[in-house]
Amino acid sequence: MAKIVVALGGNALGNSPEEQLKLVENTAKSLIALVQKGNEVVISHGNGPQVGSINLGLNYAAEHEQGPPFPFPECGAMSQAYIGYQLQQSLQNELHNLGIEKPVVTLVTQTVVDRDDEAFSNPTKPIGMFYDKELADTIAKERHYTFVEDSGRGYRRVVPSPQPIEIVELPSIETLINAGNLVISAGGGGIPVVKDDNGDLHGVDAVIDKDKSSALLGAELKSDQLIILTAVDYIYINFGKDNQEQLKDVTVDEMKKYIDEGQFAKGSMLPKVEASIQFIENNPKGEVIITSLDKLDDALEGKVGTVIKK
Repeated sequence: MAKIVVALGGNALGNSPEEQLKLVENTAKSLIALVQKGNEVVISHGNGPQVGSINLGLNYAAEHEQGPPFPFPECGAMSQAYIGYQLQQSLQNELHNLGIEKPVVTLVTQTVVDRDDEAFSNPTKPIGMFYDKELADTIAKERHYTFVEDSGRGYRRVVPSPQPIEIVELPSIETLINAGNLVISAGGGGIPVVKDDNGDLHGVDAVIDKDKSSALLGAELKSDQLIILTAVDYIYINFGKDNQEQLKDVTVDEMKKYIDEGQFAKGSMLPKVEASIQFIENNPKGEVIITSLDKLDDALEGKVGTVIKK
């Protein structure tokens, strides 16, 4: 039996609630297959597209006097519940269909960050939908947003992405796991919070990279594996070029060398690689698998995906 943290990419979950639900239902079968083998599984997920859409929609309504504006911490909480609901329901249905008695719970999770993190003055985390340059420039001017080109797929808004320091609900997550629950937690990297001088928590406007929070969670739980599910089957070097190459079995040192070469795009693959390294360096016996959402079964059999070890 292994302890496994599975991180689902927000971009890999689709562009609408209907599309997301369909993808989640298919993924639930693979996730429950892990449970059937006796593994302890904790699921996290991204929320970049979803939290951006929630924030944009609510603020649009506020600008037209149809409701109050909502800051990012509250939007992050909404996205945790929305994505967690679909995951939780799909997992419950799959367990029911297989005749397996196992409770599933989504835990709204906060993640502590440093209020002085330099990320607050250098936004890099892509959120929301993809736009062409003309529309991105128009929205940026109207709303004072920052947009960047995202891996050849269009332009997306970027927000601060501070480093996760502490998972506030970690003791609750451990308690739920030990009680036999299948736990969904740290959604969207967790709601970013800072501690004041008295130790009280306060939400801040940011989106934490979910892979880095998942790496922190996995290391704290002493997980055997961190599985990062995204939109591609492998990590690549020379991505998009004639000499593009799949990475299959690699070490932490090799991945550090590729980072130094600038092989991985900021805001997309680079945070996943950095999170993988952090997980292994804080948990040397663990390994990371990175592959696409629909290839989880093949990845677990060693047929596809990038495997990173110390």
